Amino acid sequence: MKMTAEVKKILSAYESDCPGTKANLARILMQGRLGGTGRLVILPVDQGFEHGPARSFAKNPAAYDPHYHYQLAIDAGLSAYAAPLGMLEAGADTFAGQIPTILKVNSSNSLAPKNSSADQAVTGTVNDALRLGCSAIGFTIYPGSHNTFDMMEEIRELSEQAKDAGLAVVMWSYPRGEDISKDGETAMDVCAYAAHMAALLGAHIIKVKPPTGFLEQAEAKKVYESEKVTIGTMAERIAHVKQACFAGRRIVVFSGGNAKGENDLLDEVRGIRDGGGNGSIIGRNTFQRPRDEALKLLDSIIKVYKGEL
Repeated sequence: MKMTAEVKKILSAYESDCPGTKANLARILMQGRLGGTGRLVILPVDQGFEHGPARSFAKNPAAYDPHYHYQLAIDAGLSAYAAPLGMLEAGADTFAGQIPTILKVNSSNSLAPKNSSADQAVTGTVNDALRLGCSAIGFTIYPGSHNTFDMMEEIRELSEQAKDAGLAVVMWSYPRGEDISKDGETAMDVCAYAAHMAALLGAHIIKVKPPTGFLEQAEAKKVYESEKVTIGTMAERIAHVKQACFAGRRIVVFSGGNAKGENDLLDEVRGIRDGGGNGSIIGRNTFQRPRDEALKLLDSIIKVYKGEL
């Protein structure tokens, strides 16, 4: 497929990157039914690590098989598939070259002590990503955690290695910590701040949660109100997150979050589209449904991003 003007424009904003990294970004941007549009839908399957196998897959037992997720992403015409080391290893040969993959190189688990500050262990390497033919590495940071600075130093090192090897860097930036309220984790000011941190840390693709209209930080709230920053609709909030990522010079995708009804999810996707977001990275809302329902939902999401629904 010939590279489109939209993808060339996106790639031009990554001025320091080598041809290898830009080629891997292009593979993701040109893949699947949204290829060439500047929009993305990525399937992430790291929930087994995060929540355990039964909580993740018992609703749809076929999803215990790593091959299921590769095939779902391919058949749905998605942009990429992201997963931890073992999940990718289990299908790397069978599905080699059929869809760009993202190795999630750090993970947490729900068996960790509840009173410990949010953190993740490094569970994969850049060499693993190269060995498996991945286009990118993925990494989570928790702005607000007592472990934030250690996580930032970890991704600085891994990002340097990835870029030297011609891989792209995808960063999950999820505010979480003792001084952030539950509502604050998706607050407008906090989400925009978290996205900006990921851009400052050198991420090529930034993943955050769709923000609400709530404002967590008193000092930030004063600025939002005095400068009349418009955040009343989802589209306006998405546009502000993109603005926080170097005035739209970075690719930003938004999580699907907890399981929700199809209509609510599609309304959220419309807000992402209308606000100029680059797309969605949706896991549980798809693979916990039966395959036919998941494919139907993903088809609808893609049609929303194409302006057909």
